Amino acid sequence: MSEYEFTGKTVDEAIEEGLKMLSLERENAEITVLEEGKKGGLFSKGIKARVKIAKKRTDGERAVAFLEGMFDLLKITATTQLDENEENTKINVVTPNTYAVIGHRGEVLDALQVLTGAVANIGREEYKRVVVDCENYREKREETLRRLATKLAEKAVRLGRKLSLEPMTPYERRIIHAALADSTEVKTVSEGKEPNRYIVVVPNNLKPGSDKFDRRGGKGRSDRKSSFRDRRNDRRGNDGEDKGDRRGREDRRFNKEERPRASGLPRSKRQPYFGTYLGNSNQQAKSVEKKESEEE
Repeated sequence: MSEYEFTGKTVDEAIEEGLKMLSLERENAEITVLEEGKKGGLFSKGIKARVKIAKKRTDGERAVAFLEGMFDLLKITATTQLDENEENTKINVVTPNTYAVIGHRGEVLDALQVLTGAVANIGREEYKRVVVDCENYREKREETLRRLATKLAEKAVRLGRKLSLEPMTPYERRIIHAALADSTEVKTVSEGKEPNRYIVVVPNNLKPGSDKFDRRGGKGRSDRKSSFRDRRNDRRGNDGEDKGDRRGREDRRFNKEERPRASGLPRSKRQPYFGTYLGNSNQQAKSVEKKESEEE
């Protein structure tokens, strides 16, 4: 934005001179007073008033100036393209480093849009929507969300239970609601609190008891715990003892009693043990006893 400096005996005189030179109306000019001016006295010299005048920027131009200042702070090389009318302001960002501007699923871009919109609406009585886009990301994201909404609606009807999406911004939630607004098979509701508010797709053929499922389509934590307890109790007997544990202890006791004791054999005649023996241990003990009797 070009700024020009003007002087006069008073501030009003300097402003009037500047507006005349720039062919501007006062309401269309941004005026900054640099020096109030001072009359000269008997022993002092007067000081002229100084003002700086520039053409008043539109809301969009003010938003662009803010956005470019943010890019300088973030050390991002980018240029902006402004498309402004009475109802909307759209700023398209062109940059070689799109991820730095967009972020994960548009998080950085959304943050820049919120801040830029606040700057553009300073002094306005009615809020004017400001959209900050980068390399047509908004349109691509909207198309992705519409496809996702259609697939989840079909799945919810097929399974007969609710399905939830991940937390989204209000802007993205509106896209999902709009995509399924005319559906005769499902409806959408928003649940949770910001910033973790999410959409639930509810089919009209909802099955009883399907509310126990969480947003990933599986059982919730409490349900998983209860089902684990149910499976464990099914294995228990009337006395509350786990059948599996009792059976394991009986098997260990039986194996201990049945396996032959080699402690009665001379140490030199004991068979070496290197892990699990795959043969018949009873036949091994009989062959050892037979060999001892022959030697005697």
